[in-house]
Amino acid sequence: MRHSLSLLAFALLPCFAHAISDSTLLAAREAFRNNDSAQLASLGNGSGDRDPLAAWPGYWQARLALDNGDDNPSRAFISNGGNAFLRERLLNDWVQSLGKRGDWDGILRVAPALSGEARDADSSCWLDVATLNRRQTVASAPDLWQNVRLSDGCARLVEEQAARGILTPAQTEARMRLLLAGNYLTVARRLAAAANLGERFFTAGGAEQLVQQLLTLGKNNPVAALERAAASEAMFSKAQSGFLYGQLALRSAQRLNMPQALDAFERADPQQLTDEQWEWWLRATLRQQDWGRLEQLSRRLPEALAGKGAWQYWRARSLQALGRGNEATPLLIKISFEHNYYGLLAKEELGTTLEAPLSRSPTPLTLQRQLLADPDIQHALALFELSLRNNKPEWREDGRRVWRWALRGRNDEQLLAAAEIALERNLYDMAIYAAERTVRTHDFSLRFLTPYRDTTRRYASQLEIDEAWVYGLIRQESRFLNVARSGVGASGLMQLMPATAKWVAGKMGLPSYQVNDVDTNIRLGTWYLRHVLDNLSSHPVLATAAYNAGPGRARGWQAAMPLEGAIYAETIPFTETRDYVQKVMANAVYYAGAFRQPGNTLKSRLGTIPAR
Repeated sequence: MRHSLSLLAFALLPCFAHAISDSTLLAAREAFRNNDSAQLASLGNGSGDRDPLAAWPGYWQARLALDNGDDNPSRAFISNGGNAFLRERLLNDWVQSLGKRGDWDGILRVAPALSGEARDADSSCWLDVATLNRRQTVASAPDLWQNVRLSDGCARLVEEQAARGILTPAQTEARMRLLLAGNYLTVARRLAAAANLGERFFTAGGAEQLVQQLLTLGKNNPVAALERAAASEAMFSKAQSGFLYGQLALRSAQRLNMPQALDAFERADPQQLTDEQWEWWLRATLRQQDWGRLEQLSRRLPEALAGKGAWQYWRARSLQALGRGNEATPLLIKISFEHNYYGLLAKEELGTTLEAPLSRSPTPLTLQRQLLADPDIQHALALFELSLRNNKPEWREDGRRVWRWALRGRNDEQLLAAAEIALERNLYDMAIYAAERTVRTHDFSLRFLTPYRDTTRRYASQLEIDEAWVYGLIRQESRFLNVARSGVGASGLMQLMPATAKWVAGKMGLPSYQVNDVDTNIRLGTWYLRHVLDNLSSHPVLATAAYNAGPGRARGWQAAMPLEGAIYAETIPFTETRDYVQKVMANAVYYAGAFRQPGNTLKSRLGTIPAR
């Protein structure tokens, strides 16, 4: 049993009477949202105060000043020391503000204070833009071109790279076509101007316009778009044709029309393929179980993709299928050390299975005392407490950000101590976050927590569903945060949508219910899980996919013939659902090991998906 910190933990926290009240903090946040600098100034700035929350109004004052082009409050806030998280956050804000103003010299003065992981992605891009403008050096690899949803700084960096020839002409033109296909017209025009592309991408009746028309058609009808592309091929340059076939191949693959997708991929231009397209080329080949082609294609992958556990695993599987097991074994051994879905699959291919997940003795109290005295840990815990006192989820989200920030660079023992501290406060999601980051020393009882065990076991038993599977799903849905609420309105431990909760409650005869109540949420969620399981061939992979994306989609992703469960999961068209299914099923293996369930393998859980 883990020792209790209930009294010790709070005794170790500094006894500051809060220098800033909850009401002042709430008012300051509201003033910031309303762009009310005068109201913010009247609330103080908390510079240098030992209260970990006192610096927030000063941070917001500096932020509003940046929006008005005034750097002095930021300069003063940073030079005063104090809250390290907010100083770093403000430095990033400052760099981004300078970038939008085109102040390259200012960026080069400020950015050195942001080294390594302190610099966020947008600030890194703005620093590269400033470096290119002032020092004319090549600062970054040209791999941003394929992402159309870039931050302001990164979009500007791509434009600078295109203007200076750092991007190849094929990459620049492919980005133009991607932007136009996504209707990012303003960004596309900026890129065209930077790269001196003229108006040919915007000329009505031209070949580039026809490419865009066929891409629009291909969103709903890739078959018709491919037919028209073939009929119009004489109008296109090699680059235009290669881009068009690559995009239509992606559309076909995501609709699981794999023969059509493979034919189109063969006609695509590899230089214009994004990582997403490469991966769907592999998935199309895998779904067809064309192991020879899969092995050949895996050797053509860009280096970053080839190193991913997913494609190393499937390359190993293709080598095994081709009778080249001696080449597959080193790949599987390498992946098997990873504590994730592909690591489990690799272990099983090597003939080993997961033993009971490793747990260890609690971390020393002296180490926990040290962490509890750390100002950054105190800052995060203070934010969680503020959120709880005032029922303000936005402060909890800030607490999560500070907690993650405070754990950067920690060693394994410190991470496990932090997980213990979070667990003691029922911050289950933060305990898991800390425990998952260990490199060599692991505690899987912290990675795979089992709160609410009596409730979960009771309803799982009543409905005759696997408790380990239920736990695997809850962990993925909410990390055991009972007040979790998604961006689309799903609530509670099992993230029930309002309409689903209402429908299930009606079926169960519950006239009233509180969806965030732990017992009620698990009761409703397990009933719905049993329902989708019964309606999808009693297969947990299909039911898991249905829980995330809906039963109709899960059923529609089945093939015309039985399909290995791992192949079905790998070729789920929705990225979120694919990742969700893989993680839930892997989680279930770890939980089953903790519960000492017999016959516990990932491959047996994935099984075979029946034909549609």
